Amino acid sequence: MKAAMVTNTFVIAIALSAMAAATAIAGPLTDRIAAGKPIRLGFANEVPAAYLGKSGEPEGFVNIMTLDVLKKMGYDKIEPVQTEWGGLVPGLQAGRFDIITGGMFILASRCENVAFAEPIYKAGEAFLVPAGNPKHLRNYDDLLKSGVTGAGYANIQHAKAAGVDAAKIMEVPGPPEILAAVQAGRADAGAGTPILVGELAAGSRGKLEVTDPAAMPKDSFNWGGLAFSKEDQEFIAAFNAALKEYIGSEEMMKAVAKYGYTKDWLPGDENNTKWICANR
Repeated sequence: MKAAMVTNTFVIAIALSAMAAATAIAGPLTDRIAAGKPIRLGFANEVPAAYLGKSGEPEGFVNIMTLDVLKKMGYDKIEPVQTEWGGLVPGLQAGRFDIITGGMFILASRCENVAFAEPIYKAGEAFLVPAGNPKHLRNYDDLLKSGVTGAGYANIQHAKAAGVDAAKIMEVPGPPEILAAVQAGRADAGAGTPILVGELAAGSRGKLEVTDPAAMPKDSFNWGGLAFSKEDQEFIAAFNAALKEYIGSEEMMKAVAKYGYTKDWLPGDENNTKWICANR
């Protein structure tokens, strides 16, 4: 009788341990989904990558790609959460949303704090400058030599790596602030992806223009991806599997065309997130 009781206790202990392990592996996002809660997408107001539409729906090519992949995984209960760019990583870590969809570059410094899925786009850089580019600013070396002020947010590290004086770098929360700084003359150039600064220039009524991305150093290319909590590895693996089937497909290219995303933006197969985290 005693032996039987010991055996039953042992079996129950193993079962409980297995359940606890499964819960630990699942991660907070899987737990939310199991509880019937929506998947919360966190992003800043960053046209054309991610922003709120007129009816409060998530818009932008990163958001649309995310929604498509999640739908293929069977998830369509979504809640958008718009915040400032600087609040994205802290917000994810604090559990205020579940996925950062703001077109965030995959960088080593960020890989220490969040877990990125495989990249969804590759982008070079360009400057937003006054029409005619009166100070002839084409790249970070030009900023360094001329001693002028540049504004940006995701590209700040490239200016610093080129030796630009930190006092000449205006770090701003996002694209609207880049536009305002260059328009007001507080910055001589604003750095960003060609598609981003192109959008800003298009709305300036000819007062601003975009420099040639080819003038930028080759190592200025970055890859963008979605960021998750480091505890959501199981979900990330499933997301990557669905993303692999979707990225570059006719369905995807049709969905993102209106945002300016072209085949030139596809991330390619040569560099995965592990490599990018170690080299950017």
